[in-house]
Amino acid sequence: MKQLSIIILLGVLGFASFAQTNEEEAVKATINQLFEGMRKADTALVRRAFAKQNVMQTIVKGKDGKSEVRTESVDGFIKAVGTPHAAQYDERIVFTKVLVDANLASVWTDYKFYVGDKFSHCGVNSFQLFKGEDGWKIIYIIDTRRKDACSDAVK
Repeated sequence: MKQLSIIILLGVLGFASFAQTNEEEAVKATINQLFEGMRKADTALVRRAFAKQNVMQTIVKGKDGKSEVRTESVDGFIKAVGTPHAAQYDERIVFTKVLVDANLASVWTDYKFYVGDKFSHCGVNSFQLFKGEDGWKIIYIIDTRRKDACSDAVK
């Protein structure tokens, strides 16, 4: 009987781990969709990554050298992605941490941003995603931006 209980417990833990891995992969797919849309300048692909209600912010240094948080419009971001530009926007990311609980996910990614082959800036993205009837969608993103001290994990 004790062996049967251990086998059942291991089966339940294995299933839970499998389900968690599937959800993590689905969350990553939504974020990868965002950056694939940026590379392709495909505004429809980018828009589908975001929930209807969303917030986009960035942490930058102001002209006075002090850090500040700027709130940006996702619609403005999507418009910028879709505006014709000579070089491809290429944000290369590494998934550092993916946490999922029920229909909430929190994701941390290091990144390097290139315009064509030219390095522009690097930093970290922090995403919050919600899983609704239409799958995982980004509800909140905030990032840091700098020109140096970039992660070696991102190529």
